Amino acid sequence: MSTRMSKSTVIKEEIDKFTQMSEEWWDPNGKFKPLHKFNPVRLKYIKNNTQVHFKIKNTYEPLKGLNILDVGCGGGLLTEPLSRLGANVVGIDASSKNIKIAKKHLKKNNLKVKYFCTSPENFKYKKKFDIILNMEIVEHVENLDLFLRQTSKFLKKGGLMYIATINKTLKSYLFAIVGAEYVLKWLPIGTHDWNKFVKPDHLEKLAKNSSLKLNKLDGVKLDLISNQWKISSDNSVNYISKFIKY
Repeated sequence: MSTRMSKSTVIKEEIDKFTQMSEEWWDPNGKFKPLHKFNPVRLKYIKNNTQVHFKIKNTYEPLKGLNILDVGCGGGLLTEPLSRLGANVVGIDASSKNIKIAKKHLKKNNLKVKYFCTSPENFKYKKKFDIILNMEIVEHVENLDLFLRQTSKFLKKGGLMYIATINKTLKSYLFAIVGAEYVLKWLPIGTHDWNKFVKPDHLEKLAKNSSLKLNKLDGVKLDLISNQWKISSDNSVNYISKFIKY
């Protein structure tokens, strides 16, 4: 194992890639348009599963009082709506430009979110969280085993970790790279590296090293008729999972 892999989860090229696009985080028709389209389904998934797990019946602020860490928060696309649902949210990202954009956008909204420019292994925070989000991030990091260990250490026992990523299949190569980047131009070419996509069973195996037990795994699929992302039984491309810390 290389020194780099043993100590850092950051891939500089990945950080640079998203830093270059950071001005467009909040443009629903810009380079992050797919994430804007994806946001409602993942937000609903987190909200519904969290309410069931923590037995929350508050419908006005369904996440009220819960402490959430959003890892790789980018410009805050998921961080802000979670705050609106009542959660106490902290967002971290290794790109200083992303954090700058997130803080700038936060000022326009009366929300209480704390942002830090850091990676999980360098994050210094005394309190542990009820929920940790690793959404669309694990396919962009170095040494996934270390990344999961470093994020899991901030999660309370009995807490939830949500991970959304892309399966490593021929179909995901054709859809997520050839289709999304080269044909449909939904994403800039080079956004994803198929070699870093993660099979669900491999993710589950690594998660066990961090005292995380898989509780739920669902596919996420674009409904071409409604042009909206929906939860699906097909996890051959995109999938979202819920783990419980034991």
